[in-house]
Formats: sequence, structure tokens, C-alpha cells
Amino acid sequence: MPMVKQYGIDPIHFGVMMVLNLMIGLVTPPVGTVLYTLMRVTGVSMERLSYAMIPWYVPLLISLALVTVFPTISTWLPSIVLGR
Repeated sequence: MPMVKQYGIDPIHFGVMMVLNLMIGLVTPPVGTVLYTLMRVTGVSMERLSYAMIPWYVPLLISLALVTVFPTISTWLPSIVLGR
């Protein structure tokens, strides 16, 4: 957190970016733990789940890029609620 503040990054913006990055990592093979959980619960193979996830990576990556480039997307609601 000290480095985030040192570079002038809003902590809320950084938190939203981290959560999006972690979420994408959890559904990306070969280490995506959510895929292993889905595979176990549904009985579907890892290959089939990986192919089924391909269309979902596009909106996930686009939303991550938008939040990264335009910080106001992730900070406008907290700024209204917290009165910043």
C-alpha cells in the first residue's frame, strides 16, 4: 500500500484492479482454481471447460483495460457515497 500511495494511485482504484486481475486468474487454465472446482462439481473435463470460457475472457479483459485506463469508472460510486 505504501507504493500505491507513493505513485499517487487511488487505493479504491487499485483494489478494483486487483480484484479483476485475481478473478481473471482464477478462471484461466492451467492454474485456475475455479476451473478445478467446476470440473469436480459438474464432472466436465478441463478441456471442455477451458473452451467454454474462451468467449468470457474478451469482456473480462476489456473491462480490466477500461478500469485500468479510466480510473473514474471504479471510483465514481465510492466518491459519491464517501463524499470525496
